[in-house]
Amino acid sequence: MDQGPREHATDVAIIGAGPVGLFSVFECGMLGAKCHVIDVLDTAGGQCTALYPEKPIYDIPGYPQIAAIELIDRLLEQAAPFNPVYHFGHPVLRLQPANPGWRLELGGGAAVTARAVIIAGGSGAFGPVRLPLPRVEEFEGKSVFYLVKRKAELAGRRVVIAGGGDSAVDWALSLAGVAAKVWVVHRRDKFRAAPESVRQMHELVAAGKVEMVVPYQMAGLEGSNGRLSGVKVATLDGEEKMLDADVVLAFFGLVNNLGPIAEWGITLDASKHIAVRPDTLATNLPGVFAVGDIANYPGKLKLILSGFSEAAMAAHAIHPILNPDKALHFEYSTSKGKPGSA
Repeated sequence: MDQGPREHATDVAIIGAGPVGLFSVFECGMLGAKCHVIDVLDTAGGQCTALYPEKPIYDIPGYPQIAAIELIDRLLEQAAPFNPVYHFGHPVLRLQPANPGWRLELGGGAAVTARAVIIAGGSGAFGPVRLPLPRVEEFEGKSVFYLVKRKAELAGRRVVIAGGGDSAVDWALSLAGVAAKVWVVHRRDKFRAAPESVRQMHELVAAGKVEMVVPYQMAGLEGSNGRLSGVKVATLDGEEKMLDADVVLAFFGLVNNLGPIAEWGITLDASKHIAVRPDTLATNLPGVFAVGDIANYPGKLKLILSGFSEAAMAAHAIHPILNPDKALHFEYSTSKGKPGSA
């Protein structure tokens, strides 16, 4: 963690502590590079931990199914032998040329100077679309939530799920056997979610384990001191009713933006992603690379496993920057080993 000195120096600065950023630590470490990792969130994992920590992921090689939070734990374990330094809760405000490399000014007054930079910022800075209701600030973080870290915390609670996308439907499925009561509030009876998930949700409705509240919208919050006693919902015609809920989960999507990255002089494509070379993941700025969802090139697949490959390619492209007089002889990890291995 970032404690003590305000000025830091390292080989590689990695912006973003999501799965691809964490794997970049491993790939750089295998080539002898030291890394500092910066993330605006207060913990590692990016969207995996912030939005769906207990949701299963099915396309990680070697894991038929793994929860997002477990994947992050294993990536942290994999990176640990290389002793990365983490700066959590600090956005990168400015990226300026230094000699050598780049100086990253962080929120809070600290700075990291690195000879190379990997931007692994996912979709950029993101935040949930908040409930547009009076007094919502009073309840946010106490009984109104935009993400769920541990579903066990909702055991025995009366939960209103607001929204019609994958997150809303997935959490309805997940909480049906955990919460005391689950309502799904949506303005229409069509859902923007995977058809199979919607089918399963309707089965739970037929079994009395989930109650559908359509076509209704969120209209008001009742309660005091941050604790809900009820949720008012209304139709477009003004018909209202009260749900005796004590928790609201609101899933209206995310607001994504690049934040300060857009001001650094990096070439962006038409979709506002960072344009990179597909063979090295290099941006137009020398010594600055981008990997994962934030990077784009012809044929790009937005998959975590693609990001893992990009992390390896960027690390190999960085090696000659750090070691201009040393040739890199490619070795597999099975023959090379890693720090602490026999």
